[in-house]
Amino acid sequence: MARRSMTVLLPFDTPFYAPLPAGVALGHFADEELDVHAIPAGAFGKGTIPALVDGDIEISLGGLMRSFDLAERTGRMIVHFAEVCSRNGFFLVSREPRPRFQWADLVGKTVISFAEAPTPWQCMLTVLRRNGVDPASVRIERDVAAPQAIASFRAGHGDFLEQTQPTVDQLIAEGAAHLVVSMGEATGPVPFTSYMTTPEFLAREPDVVRRFTRAVYRTQRWLAAHGPGDIARVIRPAFPRIDPAILERAMSRYVEQDTWARQPLVGRPGYEYLQQILLDGGFIHRRHRYEDLVDTTNAEQALARG
Repeated sequence: MARRSMTVLLPFDTPFYAPLPAGVALGHFADEELDVHAIPAGAFGKGTIPALVDGDIEISLGGLMRSFDLAERTGRMIVHFAEVCSRNGFFLVSREPRPRFQWADLVGKTVISFAEAPTPWQCMLTVLRRNGVDPASVRIERDVAAPQAIASFRAGHGDFLEQTQPTVDQLIAEGAAHLVVSMGEATGPVPFTSYMTTPEFLAREPDVVRRFTRAVYRTQRWLAAHGPGDIARVIRPAFPRIDPAILERAMSRYVEQDTWARQPLVGRPGYEYLQQILLDGGFIHRRHRYEDLVDTTNAEQALARG
């Protein structure tokens, strides 16, 4: 088996994507003769979809919504072959404590949302409607990037902020925000993030994808068997700027809500749930076939092998 080096892009630099650095640190990819280097898209200088389409990389982490969008706009297919995050990784925080929070509390308020990706916002729209709140009655702002959004919230703008880790627990630790609700719990199970590649790469190097998926499944089993402290220690080298206590607290929240997939198969029910979220929110305007955007071959083989 030839040793293979590859760069895998992460959409953002966040411990929400802990399974990737965990798999690297634990040697699960190396055991499959894969030298995997994980890098955030911002540091790479190109987004996950353009990097795949242009042939700069072969595998990326990303949301299915990006493949829905690309297929609808261009007809080009980017295929997802292994689920990573099975829950929304975002949290809603408020300026003041709200121990008896109701979704109706957002009516007439300003929510500073995450501008860099549409799925958190689309999930918010679905949760609001499910709880009898008209999204039009809430001022949802998505016009500034996360660093400016966070700074704006710190400076007193907005009533609520929707962000991922480590920002959420950093703000809470500072006393600058109070946790209102986990959007992962509010949204429910959904294939939020998965590994994706081009159909051409799947056809050209099936053995690499097969080995990659085996490593993913091995990491998933390890994560399911270990607690937040162990997970935080393993991924700490990938997040040196995060305070260890904050990183462990973030891992606790993710473990408690069963954030990470326990097996690599991207299931049809989750796919259809996410597709409905995006249809209801107007992000896409027609349905796309599961078979066009999901490849289950390698996940099924990994599961059969055990």
